[in-house]
Amino acid sequence: MKKIWFITGSSKGLGRKLVEVALLNGDQVVATAKGSSDLNDLKENYKEQILVVEMDVTNLDQIENAINSALKHFRRIDVLVNNAGFGITGASEAYTEDEVRRQLETNLYGAIAITRRIIPIMREQHSGRILQISSLGGRIGNAGLSIYHAAKFGLTGYSEAISKELKPLGIYVTSVEPGSMRTDWGGASMGFAKHIEGYEESVDKMISLRKDGKYIPSGDPVKAAKAIFDLSGNPEPPLHLILGSDAVGILKKANAARDAEFEKWIDISNSIDHDDSKKTHSQEVPKFI
Repeated sequence: MKKIWFITGSSKGLGRKLVEVALLNGDQVVATAKGSSDLNDLKENYKEQILVVEMDVTNLDQIENAINSALKHFRRIDVLVNNAGFGITGASEAYTEDEVRRQLETNLYGAIAITRRIIPIMREQHSGRILQISSLGGRIGNAGLSIYHAAKFGLTGYSEAISKELKPLGIYVTSVEPGSMRTDWGGASMGFAKHIEGYEESVDKMISLRKDGKYIPSGDPVKAAKAIFDLSGNPEPPLHLILGSDAVGILKKANAARDAEFEKWIDISNSIDHDDSKKTHSQEVPKFI
């Protein structure tokens, strides 16, 4: 069965490649973007398969309009992909209030707003896939990207929670977590907060890495888009999908460090139970956890 996709951030990068893959496979796509003119070539080549809608994910009226247009045009939405996002590198104290708010509104609040408005549609259909394009940065924090990480950790946590709400309704949620990719995210699209002295050994190294052009991401956005497309049809999709060998290696190392730290401090962790509580770890845990 051909699917109807609703994809945000469709004009470039991974979003654009995913639109192309879906169209090439005969599916229909609602492609949303702030700069929809970048999709004119796809509108010309796939007239019957694509609906292009101008949408800023921070504008609730535009979100409502895009979803209503999608339903009017295609009658349903089978796959939601929250892909729109951007990053700014800098020390946490260096960001302006506007820079903090723009990152959170785009990378987190926008995705939540769109998801909450599409859930009722999928609930009525008794089916649907929600693919949140989070990041390895939704599992591991690094110097220089604190606000981006705040948004992506939030999106990953939100996705985990709603997956438990929605799975009994026939709606599956996956947090897609890529590592580095050869898109504009870390290049032309990357912003930088004002420079502050004192961060030479942490933030400044990250900034140099991004500005000097010597770091070449390993991830291929075309291959990533194909993997995400295949995921949409998998009958047992994962809650988390890591993409990229760099992300796999980094996550394994981080998980090992977390496990070691957890074990080192476990006596303290166990020490704060109330004296009249059961001294056992065999208490029944709710099945939804």
